[in-house]
Amino acid sequence: MHRIASRAVLAAILGLSLVASACGSSGGGSPSRGQVTIGAQSFSENATLAYIYGGALKDDGYTVSYRLNLGTRAVVAPALERGDISLYPGYTASDLEFYDQKKGLATQDARTNARLLNTYLPRGLKALTPSPATDENAFVVTGETAARYHLKTVSDLKPIADQLVFGGPPDCPGRGDCLGGLERTYGLHFKAFRALDLGGPATVGALQHGDIQVALLFSTDGTIAANHWTVLQDDEHIVAADDVVPIVRTAAVGSEAQRVLDRVSARLTTADLTAMNAQTDIAKRDPQDVAADWLRRHGYKAS
Repeated sequence: MHRIASRAVLAAILGLSLVASACGSSGGGSPSRGQVTIGAQSFSENATLAYIYGGALKDDGYTVSYRLNLGTRAVVAPALERGDISLYPGYTASDLEFYDQKKGLATQDARTNARLLNTYLPRGLKALTPSPATDENAFVVTGETAARYHLKTVSDLKPIADQLVFGGPPDCPGRGDCLGGLERTYGLHFKAFRALDLGGPATVGALQHGDIQVALLFSTDGTIAANHWTVLQDDEHIVAADDVVPIVRTAAVGSEAQRVLDRVSARLTTADLTAMNAQTDIAKRDPQDVAADWLRRHGYKAS
């Protein structure tokens, strides 16, 4: 009887061990606090931000996986609603414009934009506290063009716009923060508009080669400083505050995880985004490695 009882005890202990090992872990053998799948759009800054937020969650005990290069918001948003992903790094004005179907509600205040965004997000989704890090539309000219025409502000383009070609994304015409706003608010009428990509290599290349003279790029694009280009001041304020803001499924990203994400957002700066974009887009470093550097500098365990 004693030998049988001992075997029963051993079996019970083994069963408990198996149950414990079946619970997910985030590394180091410790139990996971939950599973979070992070998505990203198809540009390097968004991938770097995904790895930064994911690294912080992993450091706090969550199991993290990634689905990067998903494409535009038209792909990312349904993936978030379906639960294919549980988080993605959004932007206050751009996501508000997407979810409110371009009603033009975005303001110069990121917190207002995030509050409005939450009124349009589908049930179960939430925009968290915006970061001070912002990546907005920027109207860019080469240093040579700026010097030749004495350009500092967008308004300075008015006397010469009909001599210049403007390049931007295909949806730029009609948009209040792009060609539509330049025409309606600034009264600019360019010689021509060239539909290119969304602040990507096609637009950069066209500006470098003189195929366009004014480009719509992202304000944190590392190629701007590398080429000594000039960002024209938006003196009529047609570009809204587009600060980084995680958008989450609350069923998968609860209050504790949200606090982790808010702490990361509070530490991110626009200078960080610009420097990290230079690393990925000019030095051609992997976004995961660039994110790991940021995490280590801010006291997280990057792996």
